[in-house]
Amino acid sequence: MATGPSPWVTSFDYEEKDLKVIGKNPADRSDALEKVTGRARFAADYNLPGQLVGCVLRSPHAHARVLSIDTSAAESLPGVKAVVTRDDFPDLQSEVAAAGELMVNYRDVTRNIMAREKVFYDGHAVAAVAATDRRTAKQALKLIRVDYDVLPHVIDVVEAMQPDAPLLHENQFTAGITPKPDRPSNIATQMTSKLGDVVTGFKQADLVIEREFNTKPIHQGYIEPHACVANYTSGGGGSAEVWASTQGHFVFQAQIAKVLQMDISKVRVNPAELGGGFGGKNTVYLEPLAVLLSKKSGAPVKMKMDRNEVLRATGPTSGTNTKVKIGVTKDGKITAAQAELNYQSGAFPGSALALATMTVFTRYDLKNVLVVGHDVTCNRPKVAAYRAPGAPMIAFAVESVMDELAEGLGMDPIDLRLLNAASEGTKTHMGGTLDRIGYVETLEAAKAHEHLKTPLGPNQGRGIATGYWFTLGNETSGTLNISTDGTAAFIYGTVDVAGGSRTVFAQMIAEELGIALDKVRVIQSDTSSLGFNFTTAGSRGTAAGGTVAVKTCRDAIVRMCEIAARIWDVDVEQVSWKDGHAVPAGANVGEFEPLSVADLAKQASWYGGTIAGHAELNVAGGGPGFGAHLVDVEVDRETGAVKVLRYSIIQDAGKAVFPDYVKAQFHGGAVQGIGMALNEEYIYNDKGIMENAGFLDYRIPVASDVPFIDTTIVEVPSPNHPYGVRGIGEVPIIPPLAAISNAIYDAVGVRMRDHPMSPPKVLKALSGT
Repeated sequence: MATGPSPWVTSFDYEEKDLKVIGKNPADRSDALEKVTGRARFAADYNLPGQLVGCVLRSPHAHARVLSIDTSAAESLPGVKAVVTRDDFPDLQSEVAAAGELMVNYRDVTRNIMAREKVFYDGHAVAAVAATDRRTAKQALKLIRVDYDVLPHVIDVVEAMQPDAPLLHENQFTAGITPKPDRPSNIATQMTSKLGDVVTGFKQADLVIEREFNTKPIHQGYIEPHACVANYTSGGGGSAEVWASTQGHFVFQAQIAKVLQMDISKVRVNPAELGGGFGGKNTVYLEPLAVLLSKKSGAPVKMKMDRNEVLRATGPTSGTNTKVKIGVTKDGKITAAQAELNYQSGAFPGSALALATMTVFTRYDLKNVLVVGHDVTCNRPKVAAYRAPGAPMIAFAVESVMDELAEGLGMDPIDLRLLNAASEGTKTHMGGTLDRIGYVETLEAAKAHEHLKTPLGPNQGRGIATGYWFTLGNETSGTLNISTDGTAAFIYGTVDVAGGSRTVFAQMIAEELGIALDKVRVIQSDTSSLGFNFTTAGSRGTAAGGTVAVKTCRDAIVRMCEIAARIWDVDVEQVSWKDGHAVPAGANVGEFEPLSVADLAKQASWYGGTIAGHAELNVAGGGPGFGAHLVDVEVDRETGAVKVLRYSIIQDAGKAVFPDYVKAQFHGGAVQGIGMALNEEYIYNDKGIMENAGFLDYRIPVASDVPFIDTTIVEVPSPNHPYGVRGIGEVPIIPPLAAISNAIYDAVGVRMRDHPMSPPKVLKALSGT
């Protein structure tokens, strides 16, 4: 979402060309064999000689002052080599930094990894132990004595906003309000964004609908729990090496160094294979603890969470309360749109409020918009990003109201969206102007989809909803090395979060260099191999990483043209690159045989040396993505159970570099969205203790919960990427909540405005109570 690339960032214009590798499905995905045979190494698979086992003592209270911690009995237990508490960590000043889509404050990070003055949620870390084995470490945790002063707690976002709610932070005054409030509050920040005049806009409307919606916090549900191995060595002033499950090893490096007050260059982080993250592995939890335990014990330390710890102590997405008001003329034109967004941030400020504010109405071309949002602390784990952070919840509200407006006007819901669809040149309420986008094309493809022609039976209904997500750019670097046999090795600094980036990068490199795909090897770096790379988040992996891959290739091609010029004894301007070969730029240059990559690499040492390409870029944000979902459901009127019968996704990918991989991303987002819509939520008792901290009771979708998912890839190239790529990972999780809610209404005539739409809630709605 931009008027054009900033002079301080880099982008490459889209070029229409005949493609030989991109857009095809490779026969072999580069990481597939190792993963399906169990040879791939995840963080918990790493072991070092003499390593210890680290475990964490966690708070049994939702909110309490920590009066004292006595670790003497634990330290005396045979086999215990180190214990750390709040006293072992420096108290940091407030300093905000980006960790992914969400921002973090280092003062809060150090208090989240280890409670200091207070514990703020059930599962908050209080102490950590390193011992010779897990049994001893667990026994040691039981010997630690913590004296708590239990305080009142607050779990619900609306309750936390009340003036008389239990206060988490005595020094937190709501930012974004003038004049500054004179009393502290659980509302950390108020954000306001507006365009035009909504008062005038609503006066022009013939139909106005205003509704309130609520969603519960949900977890990313990654299968691999958090794990790490850390080894601290004291030589040279002290340095640490860490193997971690992370979406951003360079950001982890910076966070570990900051929390432990080390030089960044003395922390080396190696990203292991990632067993799922979806935004939940953008910030540190165990890693600083493991490093400090290693430092105190003089031995490597391995730590891993169990599922109970993952659910109680790592970041879910926000629970929300939202209010949406939209006015339309009798012919369907939106005259004004207004939203209030109340987002839980958990124990510390920093929800996805800003991102939700960016995405709330951005699918539509509106003249009058007002969005007011609140970031609210409460006694839950500090929230983390979760695939399109904040967007599914507000899309639930907006797309439900759009469906109700269409019904009130007697219009087709797709036609209403088409009438108001954003397109190139649309000015958003955030201040930017959209480049070329494919929202209209996705809606047109949805309207023509065969799905809409399928008849429905009793208690069956059909819903539609749409979604939008921007694409991050940020700092990205990579190196391409051409070997003497003409093969290419690309070292990249993003993280292959979904298992397809390596193949996609290889396709782009093969396309650029004009070599076979199997002649390209793609290698994930550690933090010592390349310049800084931002977290792989915001759908930036292929967009930003691909831009860097292309830049390294074009650098290498310049180098190969120089070598060809020396071989032919001509000026470099007289050499061109065509179809993977250096060729004379014109007939007057001379009659020279084209030189392939392999030909040039074989002779490079005699004509200047190694062929390589480098890229250290701040990449412009990639092309925004849009999608439309169609879903059919059947509602059991006796039990309230909702069964998803059919699901179709239509989404603009810009250019599908690896089409099957793109479809898999569509599928994954939709499945997570179905789980979000129908089953998933955090359940707390009256003491603020989580009661469903395991996959038996926190129910993510299984195969029987989802139907076959049909996919349609729309391709409207992004103008700011050399191959037109748009981010595709986040859009698919945005529409399901609203689409399923709209389908339930179509089936049985009740509007669901509270998530999850579980059988008890649907049954209650059907009974009218």
